[in-house]
Amino acid sequence: MDLHGSFHVYDTTLRDGAQQEGLNLSVADKLTIAKQLDGLGVGYIEGGWPGANPKDTEFFRRAAAELDLRHAKLAAFGATRRAGLAAADDPQVAALRDSGASVVTLVAKSHDRHVELALRTTLAENLEMVRDTVSHLRAEGQQVFLDAEHFFDGYRANRDYALEVLRTASEAGADVVALCDTNGGMLPDWVSDVVHDVIGSTGVRVGIHAHNDSGCAVANSLAAVAAGATHVQGCINGYGERTGNADLVSVVANLELKLDRAVLPAGLLQESTRIAHAVADVTNFPPASRQPYVGSSAFAHKAGLHASAIKVDPDLYQHTQPERVGNDMRLLVSDMAGRASIELKGRELGFDLSADRELVTAVTDRVKELESRGFTFEAADASFELLLAEMVEGVRPAYFEVESWRVITETQPGGEAVSEATVKLKAEGVRYVVTGEGNGPVNALDQALRTAIVQAFPEVAKFELIDYKVRILDQGHGTDAITRVLIETTDGVSSWVTVGVGHNVIEASWGALVDGLTFGLRRHHSTA
Repeated sequence: MDLHGSFHVYDTTLRDGAQQEGLNLSVADKLTIAKQLDGLGVGYIEGGWPGANPKDTEFFRRAAAELDLRHAKLAAFGATRRAGLAAADDPQVAALRDSGASVVTLVAKSHDRHVELALRTTLAENLEMVRDTVSHLRAEGQQVFLDAEHFFDGYRANRDYALEVLRTASEAGADVVALCDTNGGMLPDWVSDVVHDVIGSTGVRVGIHAHNDSGCAVANSLAAVAAGATHVQGCINGYGERTGNADLVSVVANLELKLDRAVLPAGLLQESTRIAHAVADVTNFPPASRQPYVGSSAFAHKAGLHASAIKVDPDLYQHTQPERVGNDMRLLVSDMAGRASIELKGRELGFDLSADRELVTAVTDRVKELESRGFTFEAADASFELLLAEMVEGVRPAYFEVESWRVITETQPGGEAVSEATVKLKAEGVRYVVTGEGNGPVNALDQALRTAIVQAFPEVAKFELIDYKVRILDQGHGTDAITRVLIETTDGVSSWVTVGVGHNVIEASWGALVDGLTFGLRRHHSTA
């Protein structure tokens, strides 16, 4: 019986997505991602190719004992039997049969030249390979899907043969034949025409497997569904070889929110952002900020005109409500900011500025003046909150007073450079003089600063610098250029970003470090 009605959402992150350059998943990683995908409510999770890859064989062995999937079925991926060998005797087919997966997805050649040049067999034998393998696995009690590799190119080269591969698979018991745009070169209208023809000519149940080489993977998937496909394959976050596969989150969000197709269990689309970011953490690929629906910038507004309209009605500049995919609207403070941007951003951070027009104007002017000097607040909410607190409360939040700081870097022939920083400051009425060492000047300053402050504020021991970005601005020339530094700090529960600007990277880093610790202490003291 089909999961979630008659429509299949099929994720291939663990197999096709894992072919992305630089992406290397351990078995433990794959098990973790499978649990996340199940939490999104996908109907099928393709775990890999047992028998061809030891890691994938191990995944299916461990999945049987360690995965308790609530929504999804595991699918094992593999090829049709080899030419001249019965499916029952083929070791690769046996690995699929013995994988423990209730679903097998078979990849088969549907392009005549690929049959003759890659498989080095006849067109008739390829059809027998499809028929024998599908019928054998069905007789063993497994559900079978067929991925028709290079289908669209094969359809153009030899329509009759490509359609015959689909008919053969369906007659042998395949529940779905997925049309694969393996080279990713199709456009939506072309996909639509082919899917219409396939369904009208063969009556088979059609799925779509789109790659993104033309930038149309999501659009091609939607075009296939509009033409009658009831099975869609893709990868979370659009992972995959070359330019990736169809981003499954974008596909299902468009189906549910734009086309009113309930393709996931009720309420689980709201888990999209959390799950997309959780999987990104496992893959060690930072989440794409501009990713549709779930990116951190997907509902971020910068222009003052936009903010003025959003103040009246958020839907005026948003195509859907971010909460529907578990995301949030963000207002970016920049030199493009108008009064409405500042007022709305202040409200987001807990400051009601609506009754003080002069203050809003002063904050707006201050932001624009600082950004003209190289600061940026659109990615540094913590520094903006400190600025706002200073202007609202009349004094900048401060938990320590710095007397001075210095840093030196020493190197000897044949040895590594070592940096040493000295910080003098007062905190809670006590003067501290602390020296810190690091593998660079910024690391040494960070060590010295937090070593001093932690003596007065023990909670600083939880703070950790987790990201550091440097940009040389074009306001000067060569070594005279202005430097901007963004630092992300965490307390183990949440994180925040601060910005520093200076004539050199150390000066800029110091400003961002001080803001980072100040903001962390402000947050902890306000919730204490």
